[in-house]
Amino acid sequence: MRRFIYSLLARVGIVLMAACVHTNAAVMDVTEKFAPLCPDGVKVFADTSKIGQPYHEVALLNSKGESGSTSEAGMIKSQRKKAAELGANGIVLGAFQEPKAGTKIVGALFGTGAERKGSALAIYVPGDSSRVHRACDGTTNRVQ
Repeated sequence: MRRFIYSLLARVGIVLMAACVHTNAAVMDVTEKFAPLCPDGVKVFADTSKIGQPYHEVALLNSKGESGSTSEAGMIKSQRKKAAELGANGIVLGAFQEPKAGTKIVGALFGTGAERKGSALAIYVPGDSSRVHRACDGTTNRVQ
């Protein structure tokens, strides 16, 4: 029974940590609409030189979360999900900002926390549809 409770608490903790990241989007051209896709269909690029083919800029993504309960991986996951909602099939990572040590200490003392921030550019690569189709074909994780 104890093992079951620990397992349940660990799963709840994982869900809470994933939910601690919030990503918003500033859409570049509101007249341009793309069909939503699954987050697995969103490819992550370190910079624009790695894309290698023409693309459209869809939105600027900004993420934030409590520094003690978020990670860069969690932020990228949140950005991929938001990009998929917009129909973007790629993101180009921007900067990640860690709160300064003093901010973390003050946040801990007053119970306000300190936020980690990250940004990315959501893009649509027309020539990448076959990869997206393979990544999302038959999956149940499509964004609705």
